[in-house]
Amino acid sequence: MKPQLVYLSLGSNIGDRLANLRAAIDALGPAGIHVKTMSSVYETEPVDYLEQSWFYNCVLEAETSLDPVVLLHALQAIESLMGSKKEIPKGPRIIDLDILFYGSETISTHELEVPHPRLHHRRFVLVPLAEIAPEFCHPALHATAAGLLARVSDHSEVHRTNFVL
Repeated sequence: MKPQLVYLSLGSNIGDRLANLRAAIDALGPAGIHVKTMSSVYETEPVDYLEQSWFYNCVLEAETSLDPVVLLHALQAIESLMGSKKEIPKGPRIIDLDILFYGSETISTHELEVPHPRLHHRRFVLVPLAEIAPEFCHPALHATAAGLLARVSDHSEVHRTNFVL
């Protein structure tokens, strides 16, 4: 299979958040996901479930020959190996790995939705995505990452940190 360009979102708000992001990134290569570009690390206010610690988030541009469902399973395996549990929807996470885009494909199955169905509503995703790929066009909404960020209604706080991954 020809390598596909993918965008992944990473987030952590339990334990050493920066170390968690680094460990997840380190696990991507052996899983067949080759990181090309990383955004800055952002400290972000929780959304939806507010009674939790702030997150560190980033977005990665990567290439993979894994098909979309195999990629999803690889990310879930990394989450599991790191001890991440999703006990509360949108709640605290040691690590959360999401597929934002898989090339320009649109996928809708019971197991996987790509582009990520809520990414255009989330500043914590759009700010780092627009940092590394401002002109990337959402295949269903036909808008660039920068354009989506300019019109997002989410006003949660997203602060760039000085941390390097």
